[in-house]
Amino acid sequence: MDFLEIKTLVSILCSILYSSSVKGDGKEGEILPPTIQKLMKGYNKYLRPFFDNGPVTVGMSLDIASIDTISEINMDYTATIFLRQRWTDERLIFEGNKSLSLDGRLVELLWVPDTFIVDSKKSFLHDITVENRLIRIYPNGTVLYALRITTTVACSMDLTKYPMDKQTCTLQLESWGYNINDVMFYWTRGNDSVRGLNTLRLAQYTVEDHYTSVSEAVYETGRYPKLVFHFDLKRNILYFILETYVPSILLVVLSWVSFWISQSSVPARICIGVTTVLTMTTLMMGARTSLPNANCFIKAIDVYLGICFSFIFGALLEYAIAHFCTLHRPDLKKSVQNDPEEEEIDMNGTIAAVSSRENVQTEVDSNRKKRSKGSHLAMSTLKRILCIFYCFQVENPHQIDNYSRLSFPLSFIIVNAFYWVYYLYF
Repeated sequence: MDFLEIKTLVSILCSILYSSSVKGDGKEGEILPPTIQKLMKGYNKYLRPFFDNGPVTVGMSLDIASIDTISEINMDYTATIFLRQRWTDERLIFEGNKSLSLDGRLVELLWVPDTFIVDSKKSFLHDITVENRLIRIYPNGTVLYALRITTTVACSMDLTKYPMDKQTCTLQLESWGYNINDVMFYWTRGNDSVRGLNTLRLAQYTVEDHYTSVSEAVYETGRYPKLVFHFDLKRNILYFILETYVPSILLVVLSWVSFWISQSSVPARICIGVTTVLTMTTLMMGARTSLPNANCFIKAIDVYLGICFSFIFGALLEYAIAHFCTLHRPDLKKSVQNDPEEEEIDMNGTIAAVSSRENVQTEVDSNRKKRSKGSHLAMSTLKRILCIFYCFQVENPHQIDNYSRLSFPLSFIIVNAFYWVYYLYF
């Protein structure tokens, strides 16, 4: 360190300590400047502490001031943290029993760890009214360096169970240039090294658990120290129940009202069916606006909205089927009073007539036996199909609504039971 840097440091230190030294006697004011000069004499900020005597150990601790946003679209979170680093620099040992708090701008004259946040997308150091940095030196050479940082950190999320999901995000700290032979990181108080989460109030999440870990980052250039802070987030589902689930259930129930309306009231039933379908479509589109468009996950909320849409569309389709059956049976009473045996005789007569035509065609043209056999097989297949349709023929189309009044609500309750059990407990 050259003479100009030492002179600058001494002048700044003297101005900082002047207010505390003027109250003492004259000897105390005369001792401090020479002590600082002796402390910084020969100091080289480009060399780490214990340069020839093994790695320097750096202790870390965090205070989470706030977690401003957690974005599923960008898959990241923005937090404001107080990062504190402690290490021992044998070159800064001085006599006394009190620590020395210096101006944060003096950090430019000292060696500091090259710590960085691994998954940070953007970060900045607060500088109002001055740069929010603290530097404190203890008599045994321990240096405390604190920063106030706001950072946006990537967090990989599994949205399969959204909005009943739980996410685990991390904050990873590494050394940029010093490997494990030069610098070692550790948490100063283990899991208690990170504070502030217990008092946070987040909009959509609750912090369930948090813990710390120590590991190493392996790159092509070597092995580097790494500290990881993990915190588990559980999404609050109450908002989504009121915003999405309850309206969806009400729309499904509304679509069942048509089962109690007469089939002759075509405009009323069509209006209810089409309105509920369009409203459900709008609700589904609105639920996707808060999520990434390119997300490949089939989310739990998508499954539920799909179920509700299926039931609503099924109610509209039910009326179409019932109305179709009514149009094809204009005289319901007469069709009910018809004797099934007579209908069977008519069907057999029709099939017999068709068979007789086949026989005439076979006698006229004996050279087309293969074609006749194929025609006979086709008529046999047609007979079976007619029998199947006859078995599923609705005697009274008005019974379709009666069956739907029970089957639709019962099916919806069973599907809901499976849905909530699966996504909440599996």
